[in-house]
Order: sequence, then structure tokens, then C-alpha cells
Amino acid sequence: MTGAGHEADADVDSVLAALADPTRRQVLDVLATQGEATATRLAERLPVSRQAVVKHLAVLDAAGLVSGSRVGREVRYAVRPVALDATARWMGALAADWDRRLARIKHIAEAAEETEEAAEAAERRHAR
Repeated sequence: MTGAGHEADADVDSVLAALADPTRRQVLDVLATQGEATATRLAERLPVSRQAVVKHLAVLDAAGLVSGSRVGREVRYAVRPVALDATARWMGALAADWDRRLARIKHIAEAAEETEEAAEAAERRHAR
């Protein structure tokens, strides 16, 4: 695989690792619903402390899922959909690959069943 492929794999890995935590998914849900928010505002909406929210935001930021912008003394966070889009594309390609594999297995099973039925029909004809 090329260097770009490894980088894309690492991006997907970091997104999936970040999304593995339910609190981080809640943070993303809140940001997606209300738009920008500070860590303090997020902590008001979540069952964790502000310090925990800040740590979760750092993981989400490192994965490219959120970005923070300074407005005066506040840092406001917003969802960055690009990383989610890349992960969704990867998941779509994975699903399509599995669909192709399952279709191939189905085709092989149906062909084997037809062959077996034909052999049984021929056996019945010879038995008469």
C-alpha cells in the first residue's frame, strides 16, 4: 500500500478509536445538534466534569472530528465532518466488499444445489 493509504488507514483508525467511547459520541451529538460550544457548555449537557470534557475534546480533535477556535478567552468547538466522511467511505467500501463476497457464496451454493438436484433427477430416471 502507498504512504497515502497508510495515512488514510491511520485516520480511520483514530476516528474509530475516538468513536469507541460513548461519552465522545455524546460530545459529537451535542455539537452536531447545537453547533459550536465551549467545554463548559458541553459539561453542562453531559454527565461528566469539564476536565473530562476537555480530555475527550482533545481525543476528538486529534482524530480530526472536532476543531477548536479561540473567541476571546473561550475556545469554541465544532464538528469537522471531513474525518467522518472518510470513515463512512471506508465503511461503505468494506460493506460493498462483504456484499460481493456474500453474493459469490450465494452463487456457489445455488450452483451446488442445482447440480445436486440434477444428479438426483437423473438418478430417479435411471431407477425407473
